[in-house]
Amino acid sequence: MSWPWWAALLLASPWLLAGLGALILLLSGSAGKPNVRDWQPLHGDDCPSVSVIVPARNEAANIERCLRSLLATEYPEFEVIVVNDRSTDATAEIARRIAADDDRLVVIDGEERPADWAGKPWACWQGYRKAVGDILLFTDADTKHGPRLLGRSVAMLKDQHADMVTVMPLQEMKSFWERLVQPLFFLLLGLRFGSPARLNRNTNPRHAIANGQFILVTRDSYEWIGGHRKVRRSVVEDLDLAISYTATARVIRFAVAEQDMRTRMYDSLGALVEGWSKNMYLGMTRTFGSPALTFVAMTSSMAVQLLYFVLPFAALVAGLVLSNSFLIVFGATAWLSASLLIGAVLAPAGESMLWGLFHPLGGLVQVFIFARSLVRGRRNIVWKGRSYTA
Repeated sequence: MSWPWWAALLLASPWLLAGLGALILLLSGSAGKPNVRDWQPLHGDDCPSVSVIVPARNEAANIERCLRSLLATEYPEFEVIVVNDRSTDATAEIARRIAADDDRLVVIDGEERPADWAGKPWACWQGYRKAVGDILLFTDADTKHGPRLLGRSVAMLKDQHADMVTVMPLQEMKSFWERLVQPLFFLLLGLRFGSPARLNRNTNPRHAIANGQFILVTRDSYEWIGGHRKVRRSVVEDLDLAISYTATARVIRFAVAEQDMRTRMYDSLGALVEGWSKNMYLGMTRTFGSPALTFVAMTSSMAVQLLYFVLPFAALVAGLVLSNSFLIVFGATAWLSASLLIGAVLAPAGESMLWGLFHPLGGLVQVFIFARSLVRGRRNIVWKGRSYTA
């Protein structure tokens, strides 16, 4: 029996509607999203002192760009504290060379990590103990900051009577695999947590999140919840900090900062797989509350990824091989529609939407990461050369 072409289009309608919806959102831009540029930087006596804390482990490739951008900040009273977290590369040497020309920058060598601490929380905690600012900014070494980002963020913190401000920077994607895999995870996070405006209305700890690339907090609130000591065992410490803040009725505010900050999360396929494998199981466990529900959610997610991102292209290839017009129409329509959806995620990062055409490969990698994270669970977590049991 030969199915008509319109039946193939009907079968592809979920992909088609999602792709068209993404295109509409792309064309509508960032309207309605809180943007850090909605706030003018503070001046003079309105500026509380800020301590910027940069945990850095084996960041020789990134640390200079990060520190140069921070020291170019147009803010009257701030210090930058780099915590060299037992690096085995030139991270400390590069940071100290920069510090020699600017007394606002301090480099400290991290102490040996206690057995009941994860690496990044321990480095952040050591930075906090050195800090003197009324406001604390925890930021990653793979970030680049605009000169007015700090001033705008502090202004937002004060204007919103917030305890924490966290921003969403431009995510750099420079390699083949980054462009294929990263948009799928950004899409997944967007579907899970929603827009910044929605996050700013959230009062449920289960739906709380923060971006560890930029977490600005008042010292009082940080000390009140227990700081990174509260989340010392966590390898998703940004998520757990957000949960702690929300659970104690502290105010978190999100803003887009794509024009004022950029970061590159992972610079290779190996780092990408390791990083997301570390995050996915633990993050979903925080959401669903039990290993059983997490297993169901992750296996269901893998099935959806295979159906939505991989099946259409497989159907198209099969249709071409078998000369089956139904499979060709369905496969091509669904594949191109899903490509449009991924392209809409790529475009705001300055990437060509054409990269979206390769999303079936990215979907396969994403499924592998989910499976790897699920199998490893809380154990055998490896990051930055260290092994953890969460």
